[in-house]
Amino acid sequence: MQFKAIQQILGLLLMPYSFTLVPPMLVSIWYEDGALLIFIIVFSIMFMSGFTLWFPVRHVRKELFLHDGFLITAAFWIVLSLVSALPFLFSPNLNLAQSVFEAISGFTTTGATVISHGLEQLPESILYYRQQLQWIGGLGIIVFAVAVLPMLGIGGMQLYRAEASGPMHDDKLTPRIRHTAVFTLYVYITLTMACALAYWLAGMTPFDAIAHSFTTLSTGGFSTHDASLGFFDSPTIEIIAIFFMILGSLNFTVHFVAWQKLDLSHYWHDIQGRVFVFIVIALIAIIVAILLAEGVYTDFWTALRYASFQLVSMISTTGYLTADFSLWPSILPIIILGSGFIGGCVGSTAGGFRVIRLILLYKQAMRGIKRLVHPSAIITIKIGRKRVSDNVAQTVWEFAILYIASYLFLSIAFMATGVDATTAFSGVGTCFNMAGPGLGSVVFSFGHISDTGLWILSFAMLLGRLEIFTLLVLLSPTFWQR
Repeated sequence: MQFKAIQQILGLLLMPYSFTLVPPMLVSIWYEDGALLIFIIVFSIMFMSGFTLWFPVRHVRKELFLHDGFLITAAFWIVLSLVSALPFLFSPNLNLAQSVFEAISGFTTTGATVISHGLEQLPESILYYRQQLQWIGGLGIIVFAVAVLPMLGIGGMQLYRAEASGPMHDDKLTPRIRHTAVFTLYVYITLTMACALAYWLAGMTPFDAIAHSFTTLSTGGFSTHDASLGFFDSPTIEIIAIFFMILGSLNFTVHFVAWQKLDLSHYWHDIQGRVFVFIVIALIAIIVAILLAEGVYTDFWTALRYASFQLVSMISTTGYLTADFSLWPSILPIIILGSGFIGGCVGSTAGGFRVIRLILLYKQAMRGIKRLVHPSAIITIKIGRKRVSDNVAQTVWEFAILYIASYLFLSIAFMATGVDATTAFSGVGTCFNMAGPGLGSVVFSFGHISDTGLWILSFAMLLGRLEIFTLLVLLSPTFWQR
């Protein structure tokens, strides 16, 4: 383990990242909201912390290995979450557990919040800061850092692999990792600007348009209003949100290739993108049918409007709300919350189990059935035209087991803090899958949850964002053995 090199990289990542506090400073100056000093103090702490880490080991030149990449990724998320929680300690005066929860919810693009009411009364710079956290987290802090820090050199691939730990994580847009990160950032910024422009043309103020574009494409879900996107009560805005939430849920590699070749057929050729869209359409049809049958809405278009928005918001793990779906009858709350467990595509900003893993599990199950009929047959699993190796297939099973075990363990631990079963299992589920709202007492806010419960949920968000392996591997004695 190259601890000095790891220390150097953490310092080099932390110092430049401190400059992301400059935009909130400018917002504070523009609106004269009185929060400028908060961001100056946090900027100083973050920059000096990075400098203190980097300066003693600035001359170290060692190659990073995959072990180091896992440690750097986990350490950077944890350290940055703690430092970035500082503004929330000062405004709106949250305690430590609440501040860390809010910061981690931002970086992991979960969208769960402890601020139950009064968002409109917060300084504009704090509101902007919350939205920006999710925009940066959506891209992935490590990939973002690689894009702007070419001095990482050969270590970049180890960091990228640790950050993007899906079953097809070795796919790259370009041969060099830095170019991969830069082009991903280019696509991400372009889509964000398009989303902000669309929101503004639909009637949002420039501030709200920019703020919500950050959390729509990142499938984050933070809003500048207590009523979330329901504040605007605009079908046009909701349609725009649905469109960009779906784009954020698709593989960004596909975005890049389709744009580069000016050929939209690449979206259709992506199997996980097709399956994701089919699942969305099927679930919307079921929800609309039940809403009409139960008399919640008597008009088809009204039912379609609310069903489409809430389903896309949850399956994309964004978490915007325009209606309290927890009050809907029958199994609708379970269907909508359960869609967050499916999530989006690998290579997207969405969370959840990810569609590609569901496809692989299905194909493995079908292969098992065929082998019962033809024991001697050699049956391969393919995704598109690519053969999936047995190692990848085995990893998906391992991930599924850890996913289920982690969810059950954390839910029981959360329930032990005194919350009811519905709140416990939905609260952990929505944090673990980075979806935002839950059921029970955590539909709109986690502000009443105990500090112990918030620490458990914060760990669940980190575990889900780093796709389990990256964080749990650090708890394995094997990882620390030479």
